[in-house]
Amino acid sequence: MDTRRLQLLLALSRLGSMRAVAQTHHLTTSTVSQQFAALAREAGAQLIEPEGRRVRLTPAGRRLADHAVTILAAVDSARLDLDPDAEPVGTVRIGGFATGIRVSLLPIVAELAERYPKLEFVISEYEPIEAFALLTDDDLDLALTYDYNLAPASPGPVLESVALWSVTWGLGVPADTTDGPADIAAYADRTWIVNSRNTADEDAVRTLAAMAGFSPRIAHQIDSLDLVEELIVAGYGVGLLPIGRPTGSGVKVLPLREPKAVLTAYAVTRRGRAVWPPLRVVLDRMRPPPGRELPRPQWPRPEAD
Repeated sequence: MDTRRLQLLLALSRLGSMRAVAQTHHLTTSTVSQQFAALAREAGAQLIEPEGRRVRLTPAGRRLADHAVTILAAVDSARLDLDPDAEPVGTVRIGGFATGIRVSLLPIVAELAERYPKLEFVISEYEPIEAFALLTDDDLDLALTYDYNLAPASPGPVLESVALWSVTWGLGVPADTTDGPADIAAYADRTWIVNSRNTADEDAVRTLAAMAGFSPRIAHQIDSLDLVEELIVAGYGVGLLPIGRPTGSGVKVLPLREPKAVLTAYAVTRRGRAVWPPLRVVLDRMRPPPGRELPRPQWPRPEAD
């Protein structure tokens, strides 16, 4: 089978229309249709069928699309593995959440640039949902993402991830709150603050609240943890914050009773790409030592006054 046709089939499974596939791959719709017809002959099965004015994958088409993930990853791996010991040369496009970039990437950039002068980086800030989409579309080489144990992420079959480190989160409350583990049920009547660009934070809050027997009233969606603190101080609600991160004078972070909320950071790549020399040297420096528990770094933030 022609791997280019498999790429088109995989694109159709994601995008849902021939026109979208044609636009993404800079082809005409007629050309895409011809490629699908040729792939169906190669496979010996009908792969697409009409659905109104659009088309959809048949059961055989969906199965072949699933196989295409593995096939294309193997082809990528074979191509990139032809010279795995070559000097890393090229530009690595990295996107991720701000703290992941600070903790996992910035400490190694200068060292890698000195060791491999032909290695360059393009760094962008994205939340996990954004980064997964860009990786899937091959617009990033590496994503630094996160999830919570209470809200696991689903990167998708074309991606693979490596856990890098983890941090326990607690409940951010006004500083005059009594110390001790937070009983989530005691905050059932409070408004809650969650992340504005990713659903993991809200999913974790909703899971904690459901286990405590209530539905949280989510009133604010904020990306900046500093701004979350300011809203807490102003009396606008409570929210999850990392334990160990220095806070302002008006806020404290209480540990949670069971279950704990643990954020884990990941390095995510397309399947088969991790052996590409420029990407491999980055991943090798980021990975924790094998066989050990994930490190728990302090959440980076300027010290509170």
